[in-house]
Amino acid sequence: MQKEKLRLIRKQKGYTQQQIADFIATDVSNYSRKESGDVKIIPDEWNKIARFLDVPLEDIYEEETAAIVVNNDHPVFNDQSAGAINTQHQYNNIPGSIVENLQEYIALLKEENARLKEELKGPQTPSTRAKK
Repeated sequence: MQKEKLRLIRKQKGYTQQQIADFIATDVSNYSRKESGDVKIIPDEWNKIARFLDVPLEDIYEEETAAIVVNNDHPVFNDQSAGAINTQHQYNNIPGSIVENLQEYIALLKEENARLKEELKGPQTPSTRAKK
């Protein structure tokens, strides 16, 4: 089942699948499969998409009827020795540009955090040092 409400609102707002894929940190082919109903959209992704499109979740949400795809040949899904999914490679599908953007954002946040900590200390005068 295609996500007709989602597709319609995305197009009405003038966004591409690539823009939404970037926002929810996936590749465009995966997002396309989500929008077409071949891959399930998880609740966190529904919330992110609604926020990106600036619409209430109810305006785009549609019940999931996606098929489950099993890929036993992929190393992430074929770790028989552990008895569970091997998470070592689970983030390999994140495009490098997104990783770089996130790393730059983290660096900016660290700088801002350091600046705010200094600001909280306030000016150090002889009288404020004596009170501490």
